[in-house]
Amino acid sequence: MYKVLNKYTLIGFAVILLLSGLLAVSSLSADEVPKTSEDPEDILRDINYMMELTKNSGEVTYLEGRAKRLPKQSERWIKAEEGSEIEGGDKVRTLRESRAELALKELNIIRMAPLTTIDIIKLYEETKESLDETQINVEKGDIWALVEEVEEDAKFNISTPVTGAAITGTKFRISVREDSSTVLKVYEGEVRITNKSEQLDQTPQELPEMQPRQIQGPKQIEGPRQVTFEVWYYIVKNMQEIHIGKDGQLLASGSFSADDPDEKNSWVQWNLQRDKERKR
Repeated sequence: MYKVLNKYTLIGFAVILLLSGLLAVSSLSADEVPKTSEDPEDILRDINYMMELTKNSGEVTYLEGRAKRLPKQSERWIKAEEGSEIEGGDKVRTLRESRAELALKELNIIRMAPLTTIDIIKLYEETKESLDETQINVEKGDIWALVEEVEEDAKFNISTPVTGAAITGTKFRISVREDSSTVLKVYEGEVRITNKSEQLDQTPQELPEMQPRQIQGPKQIEGPRQVTFEVWYYIVKNMQEIHIGKDGQLLASGSFSADDPDEKNSWVQWNLQRDKERKR
């Protein structure tokens, strides 16, 4: 794992290497001038390759409509455009009738539906345990994500106000409603999800088949009583979904079909088309 370096440090390092190469070449006779790795163009090519390997930022690769970005340690939202760099600590939001696609390192993709806000808390940051960690919080709205297989020395977590999820390499989408209730649907691979983030290092259970609770008719209202918070941790696999209430309780879970009405909406169809275009 390459340690993430400041881009200005890398630029300085590049200049030093280039000057060293030029000095080495100028001090030799014509017959002694190296033909390979001492060439300045080769040095720059190697440096550019190293910078790509150490890059820990993302980029807005597609924008339909308008989006804004809140840079790290800033209080002012600024306009986001195609080509805008996204770094750890930034927030990104889409406005009405707008969609955005963010390309992260290692071919990972996050797409945002209209009126969606995400907080990129960490983006490929090296931890004390030498783990390459990414942590993204979906505050509201809908995202569609393509995450490549996550290595053993890395973490890729996505959270919502009521859940925490560990990603191991998958295609999925998350919807966060105004009341923070959350829906996760997995199309490929698997996602481990819990209503208590501290559980992510534990072993998850298989997802149960649980239908939505039926709405009952009028009945006598009971007095106040204490509600016990039940902690759960499940693994959601191919073509499975889970619905979580605003209080973090499991509402429904089980399998879904590509023929379901919810899979025919414009947001899903647009993402499926984008996925096909990426494979060409």
